[in-house]
Formats: sequence, C-alpha cells, structure tokens
Amino acid sequence: MILVSKYLIPKGYSGLTIYPFVFLKHRESKTDEVLINHEKIHLRQQLEMFILPFYVFYVLEFCLRYVQYKNWYLAYINISFEKESYQNEANLNYLNERRSWSFLKYLRKNDGIHST
Repeated sequence: MILVSKYLIPKGYSGLTIYPFVFLKHRESKTDEVLINHEKIHLRQQLEMFILPFYVFYVLEFCLRYVQYKNWYLAYINISFEKESYQNEANLNYLNERRSWSFLKYLRKNDGIHST
C-alpha cells in the first residue's frame, strides 16, 4: 500500500518502506516507476527476513558503515539493502528475476559506491 506523507519522510529522502507500507514524500512520486521499484525491492527484502530482523540488521549495518566511512550519506548508500535497491531500481523486471537473499552479495561487493 502506497501512502503519501511529507512529514514522515526524513529530509533528503523521497520514500520510506515499512512493511507493508511504502511512504512517499510527494503525491507525484506515485507515478515514479523507478522509485516505486526501489521501494518494492525493500518490501521483498523485509519479507524474506521476516520483517523485524530486517530492521535490526539495517540499523546494525548502518552503524558499522558509519564507523567505517564517518559519513551519514556514505554509510546509508553502502548498506547492502540500499546497494541492491539502487543498483536494480531501473530494472522494472528485477523482482521477477531476483533470487532470494540477493542483498547478501552486496555486503562485500566493491562497486565504487563507497568512495568519497
């Protein structure tokens, strides 16, 4: 279910997924197929991790990345869940092709995102 709330989305972000909801900052974003696909990838990740462990893992990985990069944005984009979502968001068929637990291959994948 997609909901719009400009107050729920942190500054600098367009969307937020908390299973089973996708929250968008702007109503126009409902037609942004790439953004919606990005958030749907997060829904799939959350489901395969049985929802609550996803959030625990997400926060722990963010903390580790923050220590590693000492930068909020770099920590965020280097979370394995985000790497998978960003790198596949434009492939609107990705969720049909995606294997379970695919985010795991992004834990150590050196793809250039991590640079400052």
